[in-house]
Amino acid sequence: MSISSYDGRALINGKRVEALDGQTFDCLSPVDGRRLTTVARCGQADVDAAVAAARAAFEDKRWCGLAPAARKRVMIKFADQLLAHAEELALMETLDMGKPIKYARAVDVNSAANCLRWYGEAVDKIYDEIAPTASCALALIQREPMGVVGVIVPWNYPMIMAAWKIAPALAAGNSVVLKPSEKSPLTALRLAELALEAGIPPGVFNVVPGYGPEAGSPLALHMEVDCIGFTGSTRVGKQIHVMAGQSNLKRAWTELGGKSPNIVFADCPDLDKAVEAAVGSIFFNQGESCNAPSRLFVEASIQDKFLEKALALAPKYLPANPLNPDTIMGAIVDKTQMETVLRYVDSGKKEGASLLFGGEQALSETGGCYVQPTIFAGVNPGMTICREEIFGPVLSVLSFTDAAEVVRQANASVYGLQAAVWTRDINKAHGVARALKAGTVHVNQYDEDDITVPFGGFKQSGVGRDKSLHAFDKYTELKTTWIRIDSPV
Repeated sequence: MSISSYDGRALINGKRVEALDGQTFDCLSPVDGRRLTTVARCGQADVDAAVAAARAAFEDKRWCGLAPAARKRVMIKFADQLLAHAEELALMETLDMGKPIKYARAVDVNSAANCLRWYGEAVDKIYDEIAPTASCALALIQREPMGVVGVIVPWNYPMIMAAWKIAPALAAGNSVVLKPSEKSPLTALRLAELALEAGIPPGVFNVVPGYGPEAGSPLALHMEVDCIGFTGSTRVGKQIHVMAGQSNLKRAWTELGGKSPNIVFADCPDLDKAVEAAVGSIFFNQGESCNAPSRLFVEASIQDKFLEKALALAPKYLPANPLNPDTIMGAIVDKTQMETVLRYVDSGKKEGASLLFGGEQALSETGGCYVQPTIFAGVNPGMTICREEIFGPVLSVLSFTDAAEVVRQANASVYGLQAAVWTRDINKAHGVARALKAGTVHVNQYDEDDITVPFGGFKQSGVGRDKSLHAFDKYTELKTTWIRIDSPV
């Protein structure tokens, strides 16, 4: 597929359509600034049409009425379609949001396909329950699909974030209306086409690209949407919860920001591994990851040695053309986000942190949006770069001497998404892990992952869990059917 053939129209009720008012916006590549295509700028009327199509599909049971085993077969075929179009999807993802092509293909496409397949395989293996009532009653507890699920996803992992939500929602029998980020809408639109080709009926999976206030808010406020799944900033996530309450009290599941602490004790079993994880995890995906370990706490006695190794490794992550298969750090998603990252770097300098590496725009001659990997030392907990989520390749390094104090500092955040602790002492590992307020705590590694484990956080990092069987809890209702038994014997 050539770039000129990228179709930016919405997909509603099984058909590609323009926005009803004809409005569009340009989809620009952060790789070099070129225009990839124009995209339908959907608004209230388009959201209404998509929700109506999803509601009709749910009510006539064209999808939810199928046996779980039948939905499973379609979901697996959907996953196969992604793999069959892997090169196309990877290129589209790289051009649209700037990530290296090697990761778009090996990570994003494969992870999205695996997610669709896993939930398809799981749905016919979940049993309902019978409550342990007295013999005079039979209480059946059953899961039912919620109905119409609205999904709003961010720009940093467009395919993966969409899959984490649409896979359990569709497998459970819901109809879905997906609003991708206006910064990276292309793969979401292509996924909906591949879903149709796999056999998901028209109206069951709809995609309405557009801006948050124009398309996202109407979806969150819609009285015919039963549930909203959102991944994005904490600021917008709070608005989603307000809108859910202002409308029909729809279920709202929000996976939000993070400022994850990474704690390295002097008795770390493998310092080289800890350095590689600390540097690689914050610079992966250009630092545009909600779970990136952006606060690095290193015990004072090993800090100099740790920083020496980190600075030796940092040049490996200097950004380059994302279309080069050897590139491991690509472009920031757009100019606005690039400027945001650079403003945070400036604030770190002004507030007294010591800039050890990077901190500048890179490859400006390309017309793209690139920022050097950046490392600050001498950071204290009150600095802006240590408190606020940057969503860019910026690492803040802090020193500590006391375990209790470092746990207190690590927990002194509005976020609680992920954390890590590096130590060979099993008691210390368990004790610190239990004390850290985070949805996931890694021990002697960072960001190892599997679809079978839940993803989500504490505090203002959100509500609910993506991935694992727990995701079905978000997109199903529990119904109890109580039957009175008058025994004849």
